[in-house]
Amino acid sequence: MSGAGHVHGAEHGDSGPGNKRIALLIAVFALVLAFSETLGEAAQTTALSQNIEASNLWAFFQAKTIRMTVLRTATEEVELDLQRALPPAAQQAVEKRIAAWRKTAERYESEPETGEGRKELAARAKAAEKKRDQSLAAYHHYEVASAAVQIAIVLASAAIITGIGALIWIAAGLGVVGIVFCAIGFFAPAAVHLF
Repeated sequence: MSGAGHVHGAEHGDSGPGNKRIALLIAVFALVLAFSETLGEAAQTTALSQNIEASNLWAFFQAKTIRMTVLRTATEEVELDLQRALPPAAQQAVEKRIAAWRKTAERYESEPETGEGRKELAARAKAAEKKRDQSLAAYHHYEVASAAVQIAIVLASAAIITGIGALIWIAAGLGVVGIVFCAIGFFAPAAVHLF
């Protein structure tokens, strides 16, 4: 009778506590996989968002540069015109216009109160690029973590079917690698450079 019970248990893949431990290990790997996938998607979304932000800021920077260059060119041209004999009222109006253009060009260069001068825009764009790079680094670590854990799950599952103990050790090793890369992506994405 005990032989029939043993065969019945084997048919259902229940070979005792070993398989239960492997199933628990697979469950832990699945949890790590869920975290790495979710965090990876969030990092990827942040990277895309910061890339768009940096691009927009650099475009704004370029627009300010063009405006500033146009104003400076106009100022220089009008200054040359001032050397010609103009009536005093016209000369005062032109000098007033030149002063206003210079003031505007200076504002285009630096405008700390609004953060929209060229200097401020460049600093903001560089900060967005840094955030983007951090998020991309994290994303790559999460991708490596996901791949390692997925392979670990497959190997652990194969170990249940085949009974080959070495597959469990390889799966456990890959699972640890996945956990490590997930932690690197979360805590220190710039610590290890993969790509």
